[in-house]
Amino acid sequence: MVSAAQETSRTERRCRILVIEDDRDIAHLIEMHLKDINCDVVLAHDGLTGLNLSVGEQFDLVVLDLTLPRVEGLEICRRLRAMPTYTPIVMLTARSSEIDRVVGLELGSDDYLTKPFNIRELLARVKAVLRRRDALAAQGVPESDATIRFGDLSIEVSKRRVAVEGKAVDLTAKEFDLLVHFAGNPGRVYTRSQLLDLVWGYAHDGYEHTVNSHINRLRAKIEKDQSRPQYILTMWGVGYRFADALTAEVSSRGA
Repeated sequence: MVSAAQETSRTERRCRILVIEDDRDIAHLIEMHLKDINCDVVLAHDGLTGLNLSVGEQFDLVVLDLTLPRVEGLEICRRLRAMPTYTPIVMLTARSSEIDRVVGLELGSDDYLTKPFNIRELLARVKAVLRRRDALAAQGVPESDATIRFGDLSIEVSKRRVAVEGKAVDLTAKEFDLLVHFAGNPGRVYTRSQLLDLVWGYAHDGYEHTVNSHINRLRAKIEKDQSRPQYILTMWGVGYRFADALTAEVSSRGA
């Protein structure tokens, strides 16, 4: 078993995490264990304070309770995903309704846990989301300011901008991450479960339809004809792949 000290020694820098949780006992328990894995933690005990902190300061990750006083967790998630910078979110919920978890994932939550939860599982999921964020940032392009071009589609990775035939396309944070992952691995086939693991940061058993809905919305925004997609292709009975028949051009800004 890896000790907290060993985990700390492996980390190049301390992560800064915002915990928005109105139950102070749970919040302080999370804070204590996150500090053990080399994280700096900021606590907010109501939704309005958490919202102001999350949009006004920079964090590596937000642990977000859904049921909060003053501002609901789903609204905070929605507001964060409207921001130009992407901050991973691990959502906590005491609600048993499946729809709440689905809405959270659709809004762009990277993972969720239902209360009561095991603190070790929370730490594992936090670390998985942060690893996925770092891997996605480094994947598929030679430099952080690179632009990926496939035919009429262009993706400015560091600016998180997408255009088709020179016209800007408005994508959600998760739609953008999904597109960058596909474009960085043209021709490779992925199952829905693999995409959940690779793009959302953790395998969500039974939530493969989340991938379907994101791909449908992504196609609606970048494909000329959704019934005959040019970029994101369905591999029936398997999953999806990004077309490799097009000539990809990866160029650095200013090249």
